Amino acid sequence: MANLTKEDIQSIVSKKIRLIRNEYNFSQDRMAEVLGISKKTLIQIEKERNKASWTLIMAICGLFRESEILKMTLGEDPIELLEAVIFENIAVPRNVTGGGKVWWKNIEHKEKFKIQRNIISSHYRIIDGNNRRWYSSYNRDYIFEKFQELIKEVKDDEEKTEQVKL
Repeated sequence: MANLTKEDIQSIVSKKIRLIRNEYNFSQDRMAEVLGISKKTLIQIEKERNKASWTLIMAICGLFRESEILKMTLGEDPIELLEAVIFENIAVPRNVTGGGKVWWKNIEHKEKFKIQRNIISSHYRIIDGNNRRWYSSYNRDYIFEKFQELIKEVKDDEEKTEQVKL
């Protein structure tokens, strides 16, 4: 899959809103209330007459991040995908991930870090041995550069530890 754009994600998620609503057993009234939009707007989106705004897409991905529909469409962590699209190359606080057992293909593993590629969106990330995400990006070169920097830091720290022991 090519790099997704904001417009791609708007289109994809807009087409899934009805399924997400049904997954949560929400009426149109309840879903519109939760999303802060009118029922008329929701109906227009569900009938594919209009696309959801980018702000609405972010709200849906945040509020319904545990939705199996969203996960099957955007991968394990829809918010991570949005971040990769918005920020292009991001270094985020080390939040814990699921470890990539379902949605991720391991690309490379050294020391305590591994590079993974999302099988749905094709964006990359680096996680550590505790499944904490360090970097996310569509840019393969950027990810490999950051990976090498992390590996070097680990080796430098090990050398310093060895020198202290001596």
